[in-house]
Amino acid sequence: MNTERDQLFSEYLNGVITDAGVRRLNELLKYDVEARREFAEQLNLDSAMAELAAGWEEDKAIRRPKLSLMARPLIAVAACLALMAGGWWWSASNRTFAVVEGAAGAGAWQAGMPMRGDWHQLTAGTLSLTSERGAHLVIEAPAEFRFENGQRLRLKQGRLAADVPPAAKGFTVVTPSGDAVDLGTRFGVDVPPSGTAEVHVFQGEVITRASGGTKQSLKGGDAVVMDAGASTSRDIRSAAFIQSDEMRELSVALDSAQRNEAALKSLREDPALIALLDFENSKETAQHGVFRPMQGRWPGTHAPEFSNVGDHLKLNVGGDREWPELTLAAWVRLDRVGEPYQSLLHTDGWESSNPGQVHWMVTRHATMRLALRGNTLPPDTDDREGNPDSRTPVLAERGRWMHLAVTYDSSSGEVRFYLNGKLDKVGRQEVAHPARLGPAQIGNWNRNDRRLSGRVDEMLILGRVMSETAIRELFEAGNPYR
Repeated sequence: MNTERDQLFSEYLNGVITDAGVRRLNELLKYDVEARREFAEQLNLDSAMAELAAGWEEDKAIRRPKLSLMARPLIAVAACLALMAGGWWWSASNRTFAVVEGAAGAGAWQAGMPMRGDWHQLTAGTLSLTSERGAHLVIEAPAEFRFENGQRLRLKQGRLAADVPPAAKGFTVVTPSGDAVDLGTRFGVDVPPSGTAEVHVFQGEVITRASGGTKQSLKGGDAVVMDAGASTSRDIRSAAFIQSDEMRELSVALDSAQRNEAALKSLREDPALIALLDFENSKETAQHGVFRPMQGRWPGTHAPEFSNVGDHLKLNVGGDREWPELTLAAWVRLDRVGEPYQSLLHTDGWESSNPGQVHWMVTRHATMRLALRGNTLPPDTDDREGNPDSRTPVLAERGRWMHLAVTYDSSSGEVRFYLNGKLDKVGRQEVAHPARLGPAQIGNWNRNDRRLSGRVDEMLILGRVMSETAIRELFEAGNPYR
């Protein structure tokens, strides 16, 4: 750190620089290329912050310094002359604005690669970047972006999570719908292929301004959609973003992927298999629905994401027959708990004339539930609302993939819940009908009810009870964290 240079920059921006300081700053700008670059960036940031602050109420104002009549022109002339003398040093094609810290399933991207001012396209996987001032960024495919300078990134498409330290305060993400300026925080920006950008603040404060609209201060827990010059509040979805700490935990080792493929191959050959939705090439995933294709557990793979009212995926499995035994399992990445339920898998209907219809869901209490039409619990049960639930909440404290599984045996009435490969709870039903499937949905059960918010990957529907050991092995084979 150049203490003298930083002190002169600070005095200038705060309007307290002396005539001697002006002369010394002019000298630095004339002969030091790095000083010119740093000074220009601080001027850009200061101007952007002043523009955002203009018109705010008094307690939120960020004031532009009032320089002396002598200092202002001297610095302006010196800066312009110095910048012209520097020539093409500012060219984005020759300057590194960030460095790739890590890459997962991102093809040719490798740690240590420089990021300059060119447009970059990320077609698969996830990138972890560190800006020149230390901002940690994670960008998830599909994405298209470029750095305009070390403190400004233009995101045309993709999902970005930023962890910005004090040294990088003012880091700005520019989207087609508007801008987000960091004030020292952790936040996420989502720009879908079609539609408008969203900003989610996990911690700290961000200033947003929809294109052509007014600015807005967002604090931790706030989220907005920037559309048509206005910002509309929405539910925060922290689990929708892969952040820097999770990026370090994700494993894409070849042996892990091979173990997962071996487990799936064995299940595909199981005579009791009803459906295995891997969301890659299976025919089941070609069913109609409304969802956003996103990355699955393994970078470079795919999974449907449900977030808006009406999002769902339709399927038709199991035929008209009855299934005395059933195992349901899936990897899920949930954003939040909704009211009244979040639907993992619901058959279309809940008719008393068709007992055994299956509704697998997450309740308002964040517990997992298996409900079959016409089933009843023993009179002395302590399960909530008349259906067997898991004991442990299934919503991760931080956004993480979790493996949920439940087995059902109509002959014994036993329901067993599993969370990340471990048995969580055993429940019993006094009346237990064989399960019936058929037309069903993942996500919303209908347009206005049981809205799922998150991603689902590798859903298994099996017409037998998997053992505790087999479920643990299934979890271990597919666990993306090592």
